[in-house]
Amino acid sequence: MTTKDPRAAGLARLAALAADETRAACLLALLDGRAWTAGELARHAGVAASTLSEHLGKLVAGGLLAEERQGRHRYVRLADARVAQLVEDLAAQVAPGAAERPRTLRQAGAGSAMARGRTCYDHLAGRLGIAVTDALTARGLLLQDTGFALTDAGLRWFGTTGIGLDRRGRRPLARACLDWTERRPHLAGVAGAALCRHALETGWCVRIGSERAVKVTEAGERALSELLGIDARTLR
Repeated sequence: MTTKDPRAAGLARLAALAADETRAACLLALLDGRAWTAGELARHAGVAASTLSEHLGKLVAGGLLAEERQGRHRYVRLADARVAQLVEDLAAQVAPGAAERPRTLRQAGAGSAMARGRTCYDHLAGRLGIAVTDALTARGLLLQDTGFALTDAGLRWFGTTGIGLDRRGRRPLARACLDWTERRPHLAGVAGAALCRHALETGWCVRIGSERAVKVTEAGERALSELLGIDARTLR
């Protein structure tokens, strides 16, 4: 006689939450790390506000989204970094050719911008994220042998660069996140989030468009070249 794993029911409920195209579209949109209104998500997903509200209720009840209200507006965001990791990991399993081909030049441009550089919840992804990860590794600041780990030199680098690392929580200091466009891991975790936040706050990167795409500025090109030896041409 076999005993059913007690986690099976919970896993089935979790999988069912993501097994809907509208809910999946919402989860992917919220990977930008920001809070969206229900109306914004409804327009993004191409559904009526009433339909979207029902889906959001399920995602909140299932623990994947957190919500807050300000006046008449209802805002939702991914519940935490673990949910973001789950969504990104699932998206990375989609075959590269499975995505719908862009129908317009605008869609093609947006896709190209996302592939060049974007935020993945709270860290850098795309070619930009890979370039930074490779540069940290090449300089002995990051190890990728058995999972990601900052070296002592890496910890000093973050300190001297002025990028603070909050090590009080349970979140790993460095974590590998599989990049769904590059098919290689980029830096996530506390270090990845701190680096992304620093890049946006100092103007190394700026957000472009209405999705998660980011662009490296001239100041960012200079800083990444001086600090990590990254060739500016790889960031364009």
